[in-house]
Amino acid sequence: MPVYGWDFINTNAAHIMISGLAHVNILVPPGTLEQADQFYGETLLKPREVPKLQKNSLRWFDIGDSGQQVHVALGTNEIKSSRHPCFKIESPDALLQLRQRIWGHFTNGGPAAPQEADRPGDKDSGEYPRPMCCFVPGLTDGAGAQGVEYPSRFFARDYAGNRLEFSL
Repeated sequence: MPVYGWDFINTNAAHIMISGLAHVNILVPPGTLEQADQFYGETLLKPREVPKLQKNSLRWFDIGDSGQQVHVALGTNEIKSSRHPCFKIESPDALLQLRQRIWGHFTNGGPAAPQEADRPGDKDSGEYPRPMCCFVPGLTDGAGAQGVEYPSRFFARDYAGNRLEFSL
């Protein structure tokens, strides 16, 4: 009998084969890897050496000591895409500290500054209504959901427009 369709799938097998996430890849415009170094390497994560042949087209950043990474590559993003990685933060205090840190980078501005950031103390931009700091008429709809799965979270958009979520 051919092995087509869902009848052959062992629904318990996937969790055995996949043990974690090695990396997520996000895109930034050509010529902005220095901003990636600033935003990801100084505000969020720890820089990691990339293969020599890719040094001018890619950046790698470690997510703590987890073995997981964010890879930043050159390319074109959809404008204000809702696709995003969600970074798990270790505690409510750490979540607030990071939110304040990203907000500070946002308000200080500069070429590597986030395009959007949820203001500390405001509802997150995944909720409705979207805080005015993060609402872009015609590009963001202000809609979102705050479920029991993510009771404490916030969002930001990096300098290249990549949406990022941070949650407990």
